[in-house]
Amino acid sequence: METDTSTLARTAPAVPAVRSVLNAAVIVAALGYFVDIYDLILVSIVRRPSLTALGVSGEALVSQGVAILNWQMYGMLLGGILFGVLGDKKGRLQILFGSITLYSLATLANGFVHDLATYKVLRFVAGVGLAGELGAGVTLVSEILPARLRGYGTMIVASVGVSGAVVGNLVAKLLDWRAAYWVGGGLGLLLLVLRIGVHESGMFRKLETASGVSRGDFLSLFTRRDRLGRYLASILIAMPIWFANAILVFFAPEFAVKLGVTGPVSAGDAVAFFYGGLVAGDVASGVLSQVIGSRRRVVLLFVTLLAAAIGVYFAVAPGASPRTFLVLCGLLGLTSGYWAIFVTVAAEQFGTNIRATVATTVPNFVRGLVALVTTSFLWLRPGLGLVGAALAVGAVWFALAFVSALSLRETFGVDLDYLEPD
Repeated sequence: METDTSTLARTAPAVPAVRSVLNAAVIVAALGYFVDIYDLILVSIVRRPSLTALGVSGEALVSQGVAILNWQMYGMLLGGILFGVLGDKKGRLQILFGSITLYSLATLANGFVHDLATYKVLRFVAGVGLAGELGAGVTLVSEILPARLRGYGTMIVASVGVSGAVVGNLVAKLLDWRAAYWVGGGLGLLLLVLRIGVHESGMFRKLETASGVSRGDFLSLFTRRDRLGRYLASILIAMPIWFANAILVFFAPEFAVKLGVTGPVSAGDAVAFFYGGLVAGDVASGVLSQVIGSRRRVVLLFVTLLAAAIGVYFAVAPGASPRTFLVLCGLLGLTSGYWAIFVTVAAEQFGTNIRATVATTVPNFVRGLVALVTTSFLWLRPGLGLVGAALAVGAVWFALAFVSALSLRETFGVDLDYLEPD
């Protein structure tokens, strides 16, 4: 019986190749995103104890919690543009470590706040810093790894990163809210020592030496219809993830009461279950994308699964136990687990001269749009109620995500060494 040598050639090096993904750049980007998510989500986990310690009570726990979250997201909008442009002008590596430094210092300072105004300002500053890490890390990893392994690299970055929320919940249970912020800031500063041995992307180095090439031109995203369409679609495909996170999980204690769950639900536990599911989902979507050779089909599949999971959330929660409700939050996380694919798609859609700008601004515009999601939810809540407002807001973002995913071109395995035209 003859052996198919072409098949052997394709499959034999698979295991060593996958192992080679674990280089210094992937490890540092993954750990950086781990601390990023820890710091980003900690405000949700410690919302109630921190605000209570600052004298907030009653309905203000919701409104002030939203306000602090929104200030953090406004910072991420600004930081996404700032760090994205700098990433294409100064390099992926400088921005990666610059963002880590900024959000770590701001998070450390958060542990010392004694009033709401300072709390909001520091979360804004932290948001600016948090904006740079993921985009710079994904851009660096995407440009360093060969095309056939990019999905595995970004999968590792995303899945390790989102587990930071689970660790954040554990730390918040063991320590008070101030110490939890200090731990997050300290972890980020410790991470900076790992910058030794991480090298800049070869594609960026080649771009640096090219003459007459515009780099990091954010406004160029709006000068051509096809480029603007790709950019907007790259943002909108991920909005269902943050709808589930910012509404159904962030306000899990309130939804548990409204839906008749038989006991209290901790916001921190809801976040931990959601992000635990997200870790599994990111691994599953990343591997599936590599196996079937498609990013777009995996995005469409997971948006559909997340819509179904939200239906299960509202159907099963009434009269359920707190443990069952937390499992439902985990299901939301599992089906939201296309974040790894989403950031990979954003990086793959555009040329080297604006890739960091796109990869950094896109996830932060998604996060920044959370302010619109939460504000519209609060605006509709008096008339439609907690559940009705959530369903109305969610319907809009899911419709936009489906249309956007269908409009994007397939980018699996494409060569990224090219420039966007002026």
